[in-house]
Amino acid sequence: MRKIYLLLVLIGFAACQSTAQKNGYTSLFNGKNLDGWTIYGTEKWFVEDGLLVCESGPDKGYGYLGTNETFKDFELSVDFRQQANGNSGIFIRSSIEGTKITGWQAEVAPPGHDTGGIYESYGRGWLIKPDPEKDKYLKMGDWNTMKVRVVGPKITTWLNGHEMITLTDDKIGAAEGSIALQIHDGGGIKVEWKNLMVKRL
Repeated sequence: MRKIYLLLVLIGFAACQSTAQKNGYTSLFNGKNLDGWTIYGTEKWFVEDGLLVCESGPDKGYGYLGTNETFKDFELSVDFRQQANGNSGIFIRSSIEGTKITGWQAEVAPPGHDTGGIYESYGRGWLIKPDPEKDKYLKMGDWNTMKVRVVGPKITTWLNGHEMITLTDDKIGAAEGSIALQIHDGGGIKVEWKNLMVKRL
């Protein structure tokens, strides 16, 4: 059964890649290994059954998985499924030293914790949170699709097809850097990812 499941995942991955590529997207994750990415910190990042998985390690600290390429203006589409506590995030235009990151996070968090909002790490903190009513669009424990579009100083996020925030910020506009996934500190976190697709604009 496990072999059949893995085959279905890989078939779905290939079909999604083909459709996305026709729309101008390229894949950031090959479904097999972490080629093109760098791990920061001691938390766990690995590939299992065609999925990218982040999981708390024994140090229970912050951890990041960053692209080796840098991006300025782009549209990113990512599917995620939160297991356990699920506190994570997607960073844009970021730079990382050790486990200190400079950049802006599109929040991925459990219900009631502002998924789709924008947080500036080691800076101004929360820049914008979604209307609390929009929290209903998050499907905890099931697959969700986050889309992030960044052009100049303007950033917009969508969760499962629903716009969560739009923000215009000059500091964001001046930056360029990697795309990075985060695992929050505190331990007990596990998030699965697939269909990580990007289109430069």
